[in-house]
Amino acid sequence: MPDGNSLYGPLDPAPDAGWTAAGPRMGFFTDTSVCIGCKACEVACKEWNAVPESGFDLLGMSYDNTGALTANSWRHVAFVEQPVPAGHRTAPFAGNPTGASAGATSAAVAAGTTGTTGTDPGVPPGDADAAARMATAPGGTVGASAGDAAGTGIRFLGMPGAAPPGRDTGVETRTDFRWLMMSDVCKHCTHAACLDVCPTGSLFRTEFGTVVVQEDICNGCGYCISACPYGVIDQRRGDGRAWKCTLCYDRLGAGMTPACAQACPTESIQYGPLDELRERAAQRVATLHDRGVPEARLYGHDPTDGVGGDGAFFLLLDEPEVYGLPPDPVVTTRDLPRMWRRAGLAALAMTAAAVAAFVGGSS
Repeated sequence: MPDGNSLYGPLDPAPDAGWTAAGPRMGFFTDTSVCIGCKACEVACKEWNAVPESGFDLLGMSYDNTGALTANSWRHVAFVEQPVPAGHRTAPFAGNPTGASAGATSAAVAAGTTGTTGTDPGVPPGDADAAARMATAPGGTVGASAGDAAGTGIRFLGMPGAAPPGRDTGVETRTDFRWLMMSDVCKHCTHAACLDVCPTGSLFRTEFGTVVVQEDICNGCGYCISACPYGVIDQRRGDGRAWKCTLCYDRLGAGMTPACAQACPTESIQYGPLDELRERAAQRVATLHDRGVPEARLYGHDPTDGVGGDGAFFLLLDEPEVYGLPPDPVVTTRDLPRMWRRAGLAALAMTAAAVAAFVGGSS
């Protein structure tokens, strides 16, 4: 069977690898805009594939105690913490009250419609004027003081300052906080450098277009590790062999969904024919743009990029580097044919020079 790879141009990996009756190429689409960081995918992957536990490490990276894709972590949920100016994206913060006037309005609405402040002796039910006076008391906003300086008895529990963080200034200076979460995985590249360099045939292309390591054939040489442009493959400590996501090859053969996609509660991880996933992803990006999220973009979906497109691609809400992804990945074995030709020409030149020196010296 051919090695299933090509160093140039788009291709359909499974037929190129010799699968004459292969179906559509299958893959993952991970929509990070709906990822909640629950790590259900990590747990499901470990349980189904019997991946050893990797210990509990406090890495100081928010709630990320995995750190990266490794031989013992075939799915990795990254947590990227970002302080974002409130005016950066108007739509998500449009309903948030800012400044004293917004606080007064909120208090008046609460007093005049819901009567929730009626249990407080300082604000009679339905008394909008009293609510407005309360809102403009020292501190400038509703619940102005954690010590009840306004005499209203209304306070923001757990807030030690004069007002909720960022609410005592205008929208121009207020900041909010967001997490960017992404469940990373092997990309199952179209042009897979790991296939090019594997000397034992341990890595092979499946009939689904995915790339799988056969651990019983792997000799632990590590060539695939340095060849991967994403840094996905890793050697297991004490074992020496290479391990990575198989896209649950055994489940695919039985017509089942990969464990991580099956466990994802928000359908952030979607599995199916790659062509259908790409269409779905393009529609999702268009929807987010219409909703005022212009930074939404796809990563790894382009079949003409440096790796021929990925079998596992992503919708991101920031630059790839923010998520620890290379901005322009290229198959690392792309230049091998030219390098071998140059090496051959150099060897011939050296041989010719040696023969000429020997003939010239003997005469």
